[in-house]
Amino acid sequence: MTAWQLSGDTAAGLSDQAIYERIVESVLDHRLPPGTRLTEDKLGSIFGVSRTRIKPILVRLANEKIITLTHNRGASVAQPTFEESQEIFETRRLIEPVLLRRFMAHAQAEDIAVLSRMVAEERMAQDQGDMHKAIGLSGEFHLYIAQKARHETMGRLLRELVSRTCLIIMAWGSPDRLQRREHAACGCQEHRQLLDAIRLRDADVAVQLLDAHLATIESQLHFQVEPERTMALESMLQES
Repeated sequence: MTAWQLSGDTAAGLSDQAIYERIVESVLDHRLPPGTRLTEDKLGSIFGVSRTRIKPILVRLANEKIITLTHNRGASVAQPTFEESQEIFETRRLIEPVLLRRFMAHAQAEDIAVLSRMVAEERMAQDQGDMHKAIGLSGEFHLYIAQKARHETMGRLLRELVSRTCLIIMAWGSPDRLQRREHAACGCQEHRQLLDAIRLRDADVAVQLLDAHLATIESQLHFQVEPERTMALESMLQES
C-alpha cells in the first residue's frame, strides 16, 4: 500500500489532477528539492498508476517550469538560474500589487479571517521547528490573496511563480538561515504587518509592505552551488 493509499486515496480514485497537485505541493513545502529525478516508472509505482498517465502530467509541469524535461536525463525538478530568479521576482512585483489591490476591494471578513489563521499556523509551525511547513504556509498566504482577487489569468500565473519561488529558495537559500527560527519568523512578521494593512483597507501601505517582503526574500538568496541531496523519492512525496 502506498503513502497515498494510507492517507485515504485509492489508485483507482486518484485523478491526474490529484497527482499533479501532490507533486506541486511537494515542491511548495520544500520536500522535492531542485534537481530531483522524476522517472515515469517510479512515479507510476508510487501513485499506483501507469506510466502513460504520468507522462502528460510531467509535460504539464514542464510547461509551468516546475520541472525540466531533457532527452537524455528525463524529468527532474527545475533549478532556476540567477537570471530566471531575477525575472521571477520582477514579475511578482508587477502582478502581486494588482492582485492585492483587487483582493482588498473584494475581501470579506471571512477572507481576512482565513489569512489570519494562515499567519497563526505559520507562526505555530515555526515555533515547532517545522520550517518546511512554515514555508509552505507562507506560499499559501500569497496564493489565497490571488485566488480571491477575481483575476483568473494573473492568479494562475502567480501560482506558477510561487512554485518557482519555492524552487529558488530551495536551490539558493542559505541553509543556515533557513534553519534559524528568528530568520524564518521574519516572513511571518511581514505577513502580520501586511494583514494589519489589509484590515485597515490601506492599499498603498499594503503594497509597500508586499514589495518590501519580496525584496527581503530575494536579498536572502546566495547563488552558489550546494552539494546534491540524496533521499528516496517516496519519502519526498509523502504527505506532511
